[in-house]
Amino acid sequence: MIKFCVYISEGSFKPSFVKVISFFNNEKQLIKKAANGNRDAQRALYNLHAPKMLSVCRRYLKDVMQAEEAMCNGFLKVFKNLKSFRDEGSFEGWIRRIMVNESISYLRKEEKITFTDLKEDFSDASYSPQDSDLEVEHIQALIDELPEGYRAVFVMYAVEGYKHQEIAKLLEISESTSKSQLFKARKLLQFKLKESNSYLYGTDEI
Repeated sequence: MIKFCVYISEGSFKPSFVKVISFFNNEKQLIKKAANGNRDAQRALYNLHAPKMLSVCRRYLKDVMQAEEAMCNGFLKVFKNLKSFRDEGSFEGWIRRIMVNESISYLRKEEKITFTDLKEDFSDASYSPQDSDLEVEHIQALIDELPEGYRAVFVMYAVEGYKHQEIAKLLEISESTSKSQLFKARKLLQFKLKESNSYLYGTDEI
């Protein structure tokens, strides 16, 4: 199986095959050909979905190189198991689930995923991301600062749309732990957003 990733000095992602063969004009055709080992079809599917899948992995893994590694390993599993895709739902959704699982496995392998219980009082942090004038990149940076367990549950629930029952199964925790981690992640993120906006507009009291 080919890894369709290359790394450049800045650590950013760049597809190694940028030309999508014109006669592969239908994703179902691409999937069928790729499942049968057609390398051009595999490259075309990779180029089509890799940028978005890198973003998925990046939400779980703060380090871009680690996110790229998880994505590449995920695509190896995509092509290895492509014949098991039954076209019963979104192909992109099927790939996303593989990428989420791969990112979680990477965190677990590196022993980075723990479920902490912070004691800070965030009772006055009733603040929403919609209230913030911060750039999306800065909000992502704040999410990156969340403890690993908080961030994993928050991203899975708030971004990927998983239910607590699904999160509990994937992370091997109880549903109550999932709910608790989400609640605390939201409170901590709201606190950080409020703190950042106060700093931005100079409204902190001295």
